[in-house]
Amino acid sequence: MADPVTSGDGSPSDGQGHNSGLLRYRSDEIADHAAVTVDAFVDQGDALAVRIEPGDEARDLIPHLDRVKLVEVNFPAFGDGRGYSSARILREAGYEGELRAVGDVLVDQLAYMRRCGFDSFDPDAPLDVGDVEAALARWPDVYQSAADDRTPIWSKRHA
Repeated sequence: MADPVTSGDGSPSDGQGHNSGLLRYRSDEIADHAAVTVDAFVDQGDALAVRIEPGDEARDLIPHLDRVKLVEVNFPAFGDGRGYSSARILREAGYEGELRAVGDVLVDQLAYMRRCGFDSFDPDAPLDVGDVEAALARWPDVYQSAADDRTPIWSKRHA
C-alpha cells in the first residue's frame, strides 16, 4: 500500500521506533526547506521552494508550478484543515513536485494527507514508525477519487 517510511537522512527511524525527521514517499532528491512565502515567491524569479501559510491562496502558485520543486504547507495547529485544500488544489492543477506537510502533523492525519496529495511530512514532534505504517495501511480501500492514484472500490466492483 504505502512506500517505505524514510527520514531525511535515509534511515527509517532513530532506533527507538521514532522517526528521526522528514518522512518522504518520493525517490527524488530532497529539496531544501522553503524560505519564502507565497507573495514573495510570486514576486521572485529564482525561488524554487515556497511555504504556504494558513490563509495564503494556493491558486496564486498555479502559473508558476513548472519551476516549483517544493511546496511546504504549514499546519500550525492540528485542527486547521486549510492545508488539505491547498494540497488538493495544487495536485489537481498538475503539480508533481514535492508537497510537504510541516508543523503540527499528527499520525492520525497522515492517511488523509496522502489522499490530498502530500508526499512528505516534517512534523514538529517525532512519529512512531509502527504507528505511521499502521495509519497508512488502515484503510486498504477507498470510496472516493482524490489527488492520489488509488482506485475507488465502487469502480473496481463495476469493472
